[in-house]
Amino acid sequence: MHSKRLKIRFATQPSVDPPTFVVFVNDPKLIHFSYRRYLERCLREAHDFEGTAIRFAFRGSSEEDEPS
Repeated sequence: MHSKRLKIRFATQPSVDPPTFVVFVNDPKLIHFSYRRYLERCLREAHDFEGTAIRFAFRGSSEEDEPS
């Protein structure tokens, strides 16, 4: 049996109030809540998001949809 691995294709920030990030992945069901928290913590440490709500949206993306 083969298990699927998460692949992050690309991310974009469509909104700044509150900071919202759309992350395109091969299968959104593979995003574990702890990985979501890890991404949020990394963003908070890299930028000044202390006390600000951060929104994530994970969307499926196939190989054909990948940007050039």
